[in-house]
Amino acid sequence: MNINQLKYVLVIAESSSMREAVGRLYVSQPALSASVRDLEDELGIVIFERSNKGIKLTDEGREFLNYAKKAVGQYMLLEERYLSQDKEKEHFSVSMQHYNFAARAFAEVVSRFDLPKYVFLIHETKTMEVLENVRDLKSEVGVLSYSETNKDFVLKLIKEYGLEFVPLMRRETYIYLWKGHPLSDKSELSLEELKDYPCISFDQGEDGKFYITEEAMGDHDFDKSIRSDDRATTMELIAWLKGYSVGSGILSEEGLLVKDLVSIKLKEEDSLIIGYITKKNRKLSKYGAAYVEELAKYKEKV
Repeated sequence: MNINQLKYVLVIAESSSMREAVGRLYVSQPALSASVRDLEDELGIVIFERSNKGIKLTDEGREFLNYAKKAVGQYMLLEERYLSQDKEKEHFSVSMQHYNFAARAFAEVVSRFDLPKYVFLIHETKTMEVLENVRDLKSEVGVLSYSETNKDFVLKLIKEYGLEFVPLMRRETYIYLWKGHPLSDKSELSLEELKDYPCISFDQGEDGKFYITEEAMGDHDFDKSIRSDDRATTMELIAWLKGYSVGSGILSEEGLLVKDLVSIKLKEEDSLIIGYITKKNRKLSKYGAAYVEELAKYKEKV
């Protein structure tokens, strides 16, 4: 078993077909198939089921994939830190759900230190990846939220992953609409009033069930639902399709992408607790400490 085989498995699992995986990896299909079969033979498990419809992960393969992700992630951290040309530069990384205040805090840290050389990373990503990135030290700090709907599940994961959660704010439930939406002049809306419009939420991949969603009302069965994994695309879909998104209301405060949005109180309530996570009993770097200081400026009574 080698690191390339693990990388191959990850790319295949993320691809819609072997042809797509071959294109992403720049290897021949016979070589890729042979490498995966060698790995399966060595491990004594079947990672992928193969059929004329394509390939898919087996239950054993899905379990193996979780370990492979961790191993490849740690390898890439070592490679970046000690083998890359950037090893003499200062490094810092954060992961977050789609919150513009967290991105603004990151920018403030970059500006505060004004270093001559650095490699700072900001991952705006899925809930599980925020948790995993901090657990695996890919990121030093993560920003995420939970609601009453998924509170128990998220806090359970935080504990299992050896993380600490620091709450920053409690936010009531709001609806985001484009300024030109027919309902944008309302002071309050219900889900019943919005049923004819598509609800646009952030995609959580295979973990995209209500217990890992980053929006409130995650367990509600929306008649029309669109999932996106990009904040800019989400904003554009809200405008183009007269759609809406459920959130905390803080997107209306600042940020170029949201200057033409309005936030309206939702009658149904599912409050969000927003905060940050760090690795338990691990001292923060000076950049991590500075980032936490910037986040604390947004702290409200929880």
